[in-house]
Amino acid sequence: MDDHRERVHEFETTLGYAFEHIELLYQALTHRSYLNENPDPEKEDNERLEFLGDAVLDLCISDILMRNFPDYSEGHLSKMRAAIVNEQHLAEVARHARIGEFIMLGRGEEMSGGRAKNSILSNSLEAVVGAIYMDRGFDPALDYIRRTFEPFMDRWVRHPVYKDYKTYLQEFSQNRYKTMPKYTLVHEHGPDHEKIFHIRLTISDVLTAIGVGKSKKEAEQRAAKMAFEELRESGLIPEKAESREPEGQ
Repeated sequence: MDDHRERVHEFETTLGYAFEHIELLYQALTHRSYLNENPDPEKEDNERLEFLGDAVLDLCISDILMRNFPDYSEGHLSKMRAAIVNEQHLAEVARHARIGEFIMLGRGEEMSGGRAKNSILSNSLEAVVGAIYMDRGFDPALDYIRRTFEPFMDRWVRHPVYKDYKTYLQEFSQNRYKTMPKYTLVHEHGPDHEKIFHIRLTISDVLTAIGVGKSKKEAEQRAAKMAFEELRESGLIPEKAESREPEGQ
């Protein structure tokens, strides 16, 4: 444990951010699998911080895009944000920040290569963002995200790696139904290092689809793919429309 404390402080230096409440960084780097194998009622895994960080990240990226592209429409800004904030790109940032080296994982997750999984890396990055926000508020979180993301953003926006089903469906739903798709976790099962998630996708009262995956984001993509294919079969999405699942999940 003493060795991990030293590693956490090493990661703090790598972040370029000094925590006032270092326990938030410990929490951000604690995966659920670790506490499942090493129960401690005084410690909490990073899932709540991940939830917060996801929202903070969306807001901060929106802020950056609004300032950098003052003449762009809401629709264009939404597409740019979607091209930036996806699991593959978050995992790329996390690898650059070396987050995988510092996460506390359970033995099963460690043995299954958890430190290299896009889902764990992207979730941990969101948790770190949430921890910074909880520690000192919006401005430090925005500063960290700007420093960390801007070196990648030009490439991602101008040369997106893929247009995934979630992004396509979000654009379609906003344009046609004036609403966002809603993703709800309905079931999860299996050991921590082989967890399976079932996600329900709904678009208003028009469409429902279920996706299954090894991460919540993968399950969401699978649900979006099913909805995409159903809409294309019904003729609401043209046959020529193409999208695909992101790699590396």
